[in-house]
Amino acid sequence: MERTPFLAHIAEDGRLQTLVEHLTGTSLLAKEFARHFGAEEQGEFTGLLHDIGKYSEAFQKRLRGDKARVDHSTAGAVECIHRRQPLCAFAVAGHHGGLPEGGSQADRPDEGTFWARIKRGEQGRLEPYDLWKEEIRLPSPGSPGPMEREPSALMFYIRMLYSCLVDADYLDSEAFMVGHGRQPIGSQSIEELWEKLQSYISGWFPPEKELNQRRCAVLERCIQEGMRQPMGLFSLTVPTGGGKTVSSLAFGLAHARARGLRRIIYVVPYMSIIEQTVAVFRSILGKENVLEHHSGALYDLEEEADARTIQLAQATENWDMPVIVTTAVQFFESLYACRPSQCRKLHNIAGSVVVFDEAQMIPIAYLRPCVHAISQLVAHYRVSAVLCTATQPALEPIFREFLPGTAMVELCPAEAQRWEVFRRVTFQQRGTLSRNELAGLLQGHSQVLCIVNTRKSAQELYRQLEEEGRFHLSTLMCPAHRRAKLKEIRNRLSDGSVCRVVSTSLIEAGVNIDFPVVYREIAGLDSILQAAGRCNRESKKSAEESVVNIFQGEERTPPLFATAVGISREILARYADIASQEAIDEYFHQLLDLKGVEAQDVKDILPIMQAEFFPFRTVAERFHLIDSPTRTVYVPYAEGEELIKCLRSGMRSRNLFRKLGQYGVSIYDGHFSALEEAGDLEILEDGTAILRDMELYSEETGLSLEADAGKALFI
Repeated sequence: MERTPFLAHIAEDGRLQTLVEHLTGTSLLAKEFARHFGAEEQGEFTGLLHDIGKYSEAFQKRLRGDKARVDHSTAGAVECIHRRQPLCAFAVAGHHGGLPEGGSQADRPDEGTFWARIKRGEQGRLEPYDLWKEEIRLPSPGSPGPMEREPSALMFYIRMLYSCLVDADYLDSEAFMVGHGRQPIGSQSIEELWEKLQSYISGWFPPEKELNQRRCAVLERCIQEGMRQPMGLFSLTVPTGGGKTVSSLAFGLAHARARGLRRIIYVVPYMSIIEQTVAVFRSILGKENVLEHHSGALYDLEEEADARTIQLAQATENWDMPVIVTTAVQFFESLYACRPSQCRKLHNIAGSVVVFDEAQMIPIAYLRPCVHAISQLVAHYRVSAVLCTATQPALEPIFREFLPGTAMVELCPAEAQRWEVFRRVTFQQRGTLSRNELAGLLQGHSQVLCIVNTRKSAQELYRQLEEEGRFHLSTLMCPAHRRAKLKEIRNRLSDGSVCRVVSTSLIEAGVNIDFPVVYREIAGLDSILQAAGRCNRESKKSAEESVVNIFQGEERTPPLFATAVGISREILARYADIASQEAIDEYFHQLLDLKGVEAQDVKDILPIMQAEFFPFRTVAERFHLIDSPTRTVYVPYAEGEELIKCLRSGMRSRNLFRKLGQYGVSIYDGHFSALEEAGDLEILEDGTAILRDMELYSEETGLSLEADAGKALFI
């Protein structure tokens, strides 16, 4: 009597996918994905074993409607252990619920750790699944993992292998369920993108003015080094105005073309930078070749969506496009995650050029785990990494620790260029200024930008300025509001109208704006130099005429900035040119030395990976690049009012929340609680809130600080 075939899936239209078809299909995809870091045998092995628990009669009954829960993923993990493949076992065990905590062999079988689950299998507490051996023939799994046996490197390898398995499993299942594989997104090859870049920059040559000559020299150097350099670790240190966005893209394409790499991944610190970076890349390469992926770029599939939207949404799941622009939060948190949805894309980082824009913005509190992750990608996953900034952080000692034998190569050394051409400002120290003195100085300029360290200072200084042409910017204003203000500011700057702006540091990175004069409250040297990038940005005046005034405010330096400010004072006292690479190196070396190793990994991410057995869940819970306890308040400002009405009516879609994000203000818990206690918030199920009283939201300064008892809130 012929046995009923074991099934993996039943489609809505009644079509059947046999288990052997699913396992074979998944294994072939996983093998191909893992090939890019030399683990194709392990990819195929995990693909064949991941669902063998579905050979149990209990699972087959569940597939046909039985409600009983069945653990089908532990079976494959047990078989991996029997074949001395613990790294594969972790990937298989976590392919549905996420990578498990390792635990210990002393764990009880009813616990949720990896060893507890293995113990359940070895004690015969799983549904019988032995019939898999009649249909599946396992290949040799090959040698597991990277050459070094260091625990953190092995955990990194498991995540990459896990990524291959999860993506392969999803893609094979999806193809069966919808009746076909994913449609090609229409993106082009690296060679075709290279031709687009050549076409875009062709009009730049021969450059006429000296500034453009220097920019083109940087561009040509990056292209030459991209073609010439072997894969490795690079820095690209280019002064503000040197064209590093296009030059770094040119390096990436030239290098990918020369070394057979698959894609360029651009990692930026802030979402505010993403919009203009994506716009530049799409103007060069075409919209179909550039994927924007961050929390504010959700593609709504819950409403009727066109084919393009569906393809982009699918591409965010596994980064299967030639150029990706994402945030540091998305990139690094995925590399330390344990959930399938976050890890699925990781294998597509292998075989790429990864550019870290504004690399000095990697938070010091997570610096060592981030550098460790970059080092692993370079050492084992065919990645060339580029740290790209005007103020290069002094990370070489940490890279030497994690990536011994690999030197960081500067793509555009200062001695090969004439950096003085890019000098557009003069720095002047103003000493301590009272708020009245500062307001008086600002009034002396028809167009001026002043950047202070706290929201409270920004609001109070703003109120002391004459009303005509005064503007305030801070994160207490929702993004749509800030964007409208910036548009008005740019228009006034362009037509010569009075324009005096007081801002927190949000304006320093990723905001393309040009003032003739800037005042900057003393902060970290990198912040001071970023502020200088908003002065004489278009080189309309001489450096002597364009002054960046550094001052000490009358308030005590916030503890958050104290160490950086102290070092900046030393640099200001010792160096005539604080924008020199020597001054910048000294600043970052001192900052990292004073902070110490412990402060570079405040959650002990790397130590716990050494001390415990593969603590995937603990690491994922601890690694949050932005670790401030903020909560979101949605403001019925402009179009936000209609969006909030939709929310109140019961609408819930990713598209709605994406749009609402433009009308949300993130505030600390104390501020949130004060507003809640005053009855000014309508609390939503997810812990966010709607502002009830628009009297508390000013068209000029955003959300009121009064409910926060005057506490200084930092950016």
